[in-house]
Amino acid sequence: MAQVHVISGVERRRRWSPEQKRAVVAAAFAPGAVVSQVARQADLCPGQIYRWRQDLAAASCGFAQVVVTAPEPVSCEDGTPAIEVRVGDSVQVRIPAAGRAATVRAIAALLLEFAAG
Repeated sequence: MAQVHVISGVERRRRWSPEQKRAVVAAAFAPGAVVSQVARQADLCPGQIYRWRQDLAAASCGFAQVVVTAPEPVSCEDGTPAIEVRVGDSVQVRIPAAGRAATVRAIAALLLEFAAG
């Protein structure tokens, strides 16, 4: 007669949506957070959170999240149309919409340098 083993318990292979992964990674790397505590709360190994962080960074291709809003037209001090760029709450730059490409590239490079810390 053949023997049958019944294994009961929680299935360990779970499916996480990209949004769930982003939320766990964001919680783990928030100021004052401890990765091992967040992992324990999500019933994960801390290494999984680090792996997700690598995967999410690779998927982002180095671009920052951009929020486009247009509550009212933005203009420079002289009244010409402008593009407004904000980095957090501390940096705000208005670039003339008809600005030269070299100027815009230089400003973008400075903002990237600033954001990198």
